[in-house]
Amino acid sequence: MATIEIKVPSPGESITEVTISRWLKKDGEYVFKDDEVLEIDSDKATLTVSAEQGGALKIIAQDGDVIKVGASVGRIDTNAKEPVGSKQSAVDKEKAEVKSQKPETKQPITNSQTLAKAAATPLAKKIIEENKFSQKISGTGENGKITKADVLNAMSKGFGGTHSKLGERSEERKKMSPLRKKLAQRLVAVKNQTAMLTTFNEIDMSKIMELRKTYNAQLEKKYGTKLGFMSFFTKAVCEALQQFPSVNAQIDEEEIIYYNYCDVGIAVSAPKGLVVPVVRNAESLSLAEIELSIKELATKARDNKLSLAEMTGGTFTITNGGVFGSLMSTPIINPPQVAILGMHNIVERPVAINGKVEIRPMMYVALSYDHRIIDGKESVGFLVKVKEMCEDPARMLFGGKSPDEIVVGL
Repeated sequence: MATIEIKVPSPGESITEVTISRWLKKDGEYVFKDDEVLEIDSDKATLTVSAEQGGALKIIAQDGDVIKVGASVGRIDTNAKEPVGSKQSAVDKEKAEVKSQKPETKQPITNSQTLAKAAATPLAKKIIEENKFSQKISGTGENGKITKADVLNAMSKGFGGTHSKLGERSEERKKMSPLRKKLAQRLVAVKNQTAMLTTFNEIDMSKIMELRKTYNAQLEKKYGTKLGFMSFFTKAVCEALQQFPSVNAQIDEEEIIYYNYCDVGIAVSAPKGLVVPVVRNAESLSLAEIELSIKELATKARDNKLSLAEMTGGTFTITNGGVFGSLMSTPIINPPQVAILGMHNIVERPVAINGKVEIRPMMYVALSYDHRIIDGKESVGFLVKVKEMCEDPARMLFGGKSPDEIVVGL
């Protein structure tokens, strides 16, 4: 019997062991060449292992086992015969089944959650789905339809979502993944080993929002994507880093390394935890190219497809808590970098413009920095420069200066 060993690949230097996150295929199942069969967790990333050849899978190590790099976790019997009608025929069968399906007949609704979704206003349905609310709701609308007020009233009496039941007192213990443990260690180390301070400012997002509204349709047609706020901030950061090189540096024992390029890390919330994929040489990319890079990396992060090379070597990091509704926070530096920019939620607020009060879309921004290498003047100057370029995007094309400043020779 010809067999191929499935061995744990090395996720990177200094990593000697990994944890089996989960098998993607079952024991005894026939797998095809290049099929993903296994997910492994290291203290740096989650990686997948693919089958080198087709055959029957024999699982040796189980989910949750800690395995040394290079050790065998399974085998593939390459002599096993491929199942009759595999892959393509299975797809054809599925298509035929879908085609032959008869229109679904309506069944009496008995589940309270299904009833709530079926006989509710669109807004009420949205609230129910977002909060995973499953308790019985009495509708007071026309013909007993459930309204927003009905849902909010029911929710005020207690949640009954998928994670809890009314009156139930339970708890659950889960082992921390290697990635989560490493993240915890790094965050504590940053607080203990750096002189971290944070400076704040606010940005009027009117100009950026106008640009997106004007050109996003054309950009989507040409590049297949719209401009997000992150691409503008990435471009602004790159220009500011050129003027404040200490923010784009790191400490190596008794030396300071200054980088003449901008590898900008974008913090992304992935299924396994926070990861920071890196946009390489962001200073040389256009807004559209930055957006495409961010979109590709974010998709890989959410699918656990990021490689170690895509998560290492960043010189500066941007994190956006605004996507979760954060109004203001203090981001933690991503070592060995010495600064990180935190974006937040955009909120319309009254501001003074030329002696008059106007309503503008405003965002608080925060720069956390290591005071060992970055002085207060540099940190504030850097954040002010980012603010100026976001409020006047034309500056991004002229090295952080406005066209008028270029003309008069400033």
